[in-house]
Amino acid sequence: MPVIDARHLSAVSETALLTLHQRATEAARPDGIIVDPLAITLRDGLGYDYHHFGRTHQATALRALAFDDASRRYLTTHPRASVVALAEGLQTSFWRLDNGEMNWLSVDLEPIVRLREQLLPASDRLRHLAQSALDHSWMDQVDPANGVLITAEGLFQYLEHDAVFDLIAACAARFPGGQLIFDSVPRFLSWYSQRLGIKLSKQYTAPPMPFSFTADRYHELRSIPGVLAVRELEMPTGRGKVLARAAALVYRCRSLERFRAPTNVVEFG
Repeated sequence: MPVIDARHLSAVSETALLTLHQRATEAARPDGIIVDPLAITLRDGLGYDYHHFGRTHQATALRALAFDDASRRYLTTHPRASVVALAEGLQTSFWRLDNGEMNWLSVDLEPIVRLREQLLPASDRLRHLAQSALDHSWMDQVDPANGVLITAEGLFQYLEHDAVFDLIAACAARFPGGQLIFDSVPRFLSWYSQRLGIKLSKQYTAPPMPFSFTADRYHELRSIPGVLAVRELEMPTGRGKVLARAAALVYRCRSLERFRAPTNVVEFG
């Protein structure tokens, strides 16, 4: 595979390279928690200095596994569903989840779509749409007949509150019976990213994250017309006994809801 220059990506789009690198590095470990050979191939096919991002960790792979688990549960009951991956970046979820029946729509900005189409395998059940997730016209491209699953992995934290809630409300109205999976960050992390910046290395500071949301605020989502239920996903088991035990404690303790970064499932009724 020829190496393709990815240095033109910047701002939030550059985080697609960050999460790809984190996931591929974890997948390449002999004790890695995720199986994702395509992520390794994709990372190596891009001309980019990943050391720019600093040290790697397993958090991104854990998030991917949480999304995978929730997606598989929906696809078990809706095997021919339309899956919409909003601002998918350089994720390889389609190939980890492919059941041979689902149809996948990847919505992202044109530079990301161009890289995906150049470097990732084609499928007659995978389409790309080059536009912002906040342009709700992508909904016109979705066939709801067999169920709709929408994923927003690593997206909402970079948006404004009203934009996120308007998008969720539009999905609830348009896709009854569907589900939305999204991750979010606690308020203190959002504040820190906007005031001081989250510096991952001397060369790289992560973009600010204006949107924060935690499980103690689920009543705000339940008040949206068409939202049937909201729940928090359990954190998958990570590498290392201490981390696994600590994560289990943090994610089962209700008093810590406002301090953790949850992965959330919204059901539309």
